[in-house]
Amino acid sequence: MGKIIFYEDRNFQGRSYDCMSDCSDISSYLSRVGSIRVDSGCFMVYERNSFLGNQFFLRRGEYHDMQRMMSMGMMFDTIRSCRMIPSYRGSYRMRIYERDNFGGQMYELMDDCDNIMERFRMSDCQSCHVMDGHWLMFEQAHYRGRMVYFRPGEYKSFRDMGYSNMRFMSMRRITDMC
Repeated sequence: MGKIIFYEDRNFQGRSYDCMSDCSDISSYLSRVGSIRVDSGCFMVYERNSFLGNQFFLRRGEYHDMQRMMSMGMMFDTIRSCRMIPSYRGSYRMRIYERDNFGGQMYELMDDCDNIMERFRMSDCQSCHVMDGHWLMFEQAHYRGRMVYFRPGEYKSFRDMGYSNMRFMSMRRITDMC
């Protein structure tokens, strides 16, 4: 079971909210998030309510202020929701597709891929099917840029999911002991 604590101010000051599951609206509990402590597990934090907008992966640790998180690659300065990533110890398998609705070139991944262009000569990824494990997909090669969390399921159109101006170029398994 995971536990994340949100604080209104920097350095774990001000009012706090303890969370041990998904929370679609942190603003119901706090007016803002200034620092975060992840006591156990792994979480995705989201820029908007209901798990929408930009996302960022947090593992166990202390995040003293938003500026520090932004220096770690987080692309936003407001946190409105979070999703707990369940612990997983099995195999990892995902199929990525060049076009919507599982069209075009298809490649199956069982490990991290730091650059789909170099590895598969694939210039775009518009849909995927996650069969096993939990994955992060990144808009740039070498696990950089904005990221999106994918749990097992079929994702027929990244455009329909709100990622129309985002191209996924690298994928990484979430292998942390979440």
